[in-house]
Amino acid sequence: MILDASAVLAFLLRERGHERVLEALAGDPRMSTVNFAEVATKYVLRGFPEDAMRLRDELPVMFVPVDDDLGLQAALMASSTKPLGLSLGDRICLALAKRTGLPALTADRAWLDVAGILGVTVELLR
Repeated sequence: MILDASAVLAFLLRERGHERVLEALAGDPRMSTVNFAEVATKYVLRGFPEDAMRLRDELPVMFVPVDDDLGLQAALMASSTKPLGLSLGDRICLALAKRTGLPALTADRAWLDVAGILGVTVELLR
């Protein structure tokens, strides 16, 4: 399973759907370093940079660095995803899901509108 920042934040903040993320964490979840940066940024902006650094070490997720191919694949998704307002982080997550063949777990319903076009499987956590 590929985790989007929205999924990890839902888990950490115990928002609706966090149980689904807990199930994913029991498997072999992966997350791009860009999506982790989105999660860590929330902690830093709220005044908890130490928690962001600790989270990197404690979150049971394999962090996948963004290489040039993943960046290019995300860029190639821009035309399809722009009308829905998907961010670079969203496209990186979707590109990683496409590369690995694993489903992407997110709270963002708009992803369902482009999943088939992009050739990825998207699961909603709520």
